[in-house]
Amino acid sequence: MILEIADIRIRPGEQAAFEQAIARGAATVIAQAKGCQGFQVNKGIESPERYILQVFWDTLEDHTVGFRGSPAFTEWRSIVGPFFAQPPVVEHFTLVAKS
Repeated sequence: MILEIADIRIRPGEQAAFEQAIARGAATVIAQAKGCQGFQVNKGIESPERYILQVFWDTLEDHTVGFRGSPAFTEWRSIVGPFFAQPPVVEHFTLVAKS
């Protein structure tokens, strides 16, 4: 399994609207993508305009090729993109240890 981490910074004062948008977009677009095993969104405490989106994928290609190369990615970005203060930083990880 691959963990995608997207570090998202939004414009100040738009938290409530962004939280509704990201919840809707993740549930209706990302969660329906091939290879998606689930997602989680966390909000920064010290930085309330910062969000961490975690998406669990079967393979790296399910995200980088399948999802990103599909019309669903454009739909996803149209839902959450208007809130971005800057482009998200996205990285992928593999599990090393777990409790």
